[in-house]
Amino acid sequence: MDIKQLIYLCNLERERHFGRAAEASFVTQPTLSMRLKNLERELGLSLINRSNNFAGFTPEGDRVLAWAREIVSVYQGLKLEVESLKHGVNGTLRLGVVPQCSVALPQLLKAVEARYPQLNYRIAVLSADQLLEALNSHTVDVGIGFFEMATLRELHFQAALLADRGVEIIFHPEYFQDLAQYDVIELATLAQQPLCLAEPTRYFRRYLDTMFREASVTPRVIVESASIMQLLQCTQVGLGVLISPKGHLLPESLHDLAQRPVNITKMTREAALVIAEPGRATPLAQHFFDAARGHLA
Repeated sequence: MDIKQLIYLCNLERERHFGRAAEASFVTQPTLSMRLKNLERELGLSLINRSNNFAGFTPEGDRVLAWAREIVSVYQGLKLEVESLKHGVNGTLRLGVVPQCSVALPQLLKAVEARYPQLNYRIAVLSADQLLEALNSHTVDVGIGFFEMATLRELHFQAALLADRGVEIIFHPEYFQDLAQYDVIELATLAQQPLCLAEPTRYFRRYLDTMFREASVTPRVIVESASIMQLLQCTQVGLGVLISPKGHLLPESLHDLAQRPVNITKMTREAALVIAEPGRATPLAQHFFDAARGHLA
């Protein structure tokens, strides 16, 4: 058994396709298949369900895969540690981000850049549940999203809480002049407006739906999208009103749009920046976390 076989196994889990896993591993498909068959032969276990195409992992394969993720994560952390000893903190950090979390990510990355200018970032947009799974499986190094604190403590994650500034609406005052007269917006007033909201699978959207339901009002959702950019552009042309956590959007992106706070109950989950526990987090993740936590404080 060698580290490349375990990397191939992890790439197959991510790609769910032999050809794409081979490309991600920079080998040919026959080479990848042969090395994985050699691993199965050495372990004396069938790890992969094979048909004409990849058909998932066997129960034994899932167990081995859990160890493979851990070993590959430690191996990659070792490589990064050696590189940082030779060249300083540099490399690509994998960020998993929940849309509409209460921090402007570009501002945070810019603040960390002052400390670690050689860091690069690969950003994946995930749901809150997907993010926790990605942190557990080491497919992202850092998570920014909504979490239950009891779960994070149980899993021994390090967490830096993000400031909860509440919820606001963003609208174009030329098209929604009536909203400009309010200092604070009530849910009953919001329910009468055309709204631009994230998809129902997103935690912030589920939270809003719960709040509307508890207020016994039915919102009129005119645009749903996984893209915050699309929601913001729809707001800019006056198609509807965007509801967002305060602090999520850069002030520079709002142009002529107006903002008003919403009278709404606090979310049950906490917004946080999360990495693995000390000793298990990659060196890049730990450096980023410490710098980001200082900025957030």
